[in-house]
Amino acid sequence: MPSRTAELEIFKTEIDLRLYAASQGYEINRKKSYGTSTVMVNGADIVVIGKNAANGHFIYWQVDAGEGGIANDAESIIDFVQQRKGGSLGEVRKELRPWVNGSLSYRHQQPSFAPLKPTTKDLMKVQAEYEASTPVTSHAYLEQERGIPAAVLADTRFVDRIRTDWRGNAIFPHINTEGVCGLEKKNTAFTSFSSGGTKGLWCSRTREGDTALVIAETAIDALSHYALKKFENARYISTGGALSPAQHDLIKRAMEKMADGSQIVLALDHDEGGDKLADRLTAIFGEMEGGGRVLEEDRPSSPGDDWNDALRASVSNSGLVSDPSPNP
Repeated sequence: MPSRTAELEIFKTEIDLRLYAASQGYEINRKKSYGTSTVMVNGADIVVIGKNAANGHFIYWQVDAGEGGIANDAESIIDFVQQRKGGSLGEVRKELRPWVNGSLSYRHQQPSFAPLKPTTKDLMKVQAEYEASTPVTSHAYLEQERGIPAAVLADTRFVDRIRTDWRGNAIFPHINTEGVCGLEKKNTAFTSFSSGGTKGLWCSRTREGDTALVIAETAIDALSHYALKKFENARYISTGGALSPAQHDLIKRAMEKMADGSQIVLALDHDEGGDKLADRLTAIFGEMEGGGRVLEEDRPSSPGDDWNDALRASVSNSGLVSDPSPNP
């Protein structure tokens, strides 16, 4: 018989929290689940479940669409039971013991889940914050201060790629091979990146027949470029600024997915930072073999400008932009 402390550790590490949640009526949202996390829903209760790489515990973040975006710190199956069923720690032990001593007769009836890849509490928090944000097709800051037309925000290529949080920030999710990994946040005099997140790529929707890949430094620059150039058969990605090592392979993969003869367009800032990023992207382009793809640069005409500067200049007399001063 394990000690009380050891028994709690067994509950946290050996009971797949997803299986227990399923036994309590939670259902998996497969479209929003990744190799490192599983989103499960029971009515209005939404949780993101993962496995903590630091200690092997199954943990969860509870999604809350209201103020704050998330309703708890990363917690274990012990907290999951107590918060939903109440009771003392002794009653929790009675609830969970059948899950580890083989006496649970209906366990074989629970759904099967692929093993979770261990991750960090911080990355799971990012995914929970993402689930708490809301897709938008209009946004006052983007339209009024950044001059991005409402029709661009509502374009089907950007569906669910522009979101908002409980503070009203514009949210641009970064994605890597494991799913959502970071949130780029923008608002009046405010720029931030989710704490604990990592940079992947912000991406538009892909379509059959796309013949161009446009790479911008920020999601707002990408939207601005589309507003000005109307590349109808293009997919857009942004790096969120200078490249991190992890973004190298993501960009190369995005380039390689383009069909033979496609354009790779570097829609970067007209400044020294844009020059350095162009050199990095050109080198990545050179690593590809074959394909007949064409690399092009498309910079704003005025030195120092990015593509949002160019867009704002083009509409400065239309009344769409409430603050003509530069934005970060």
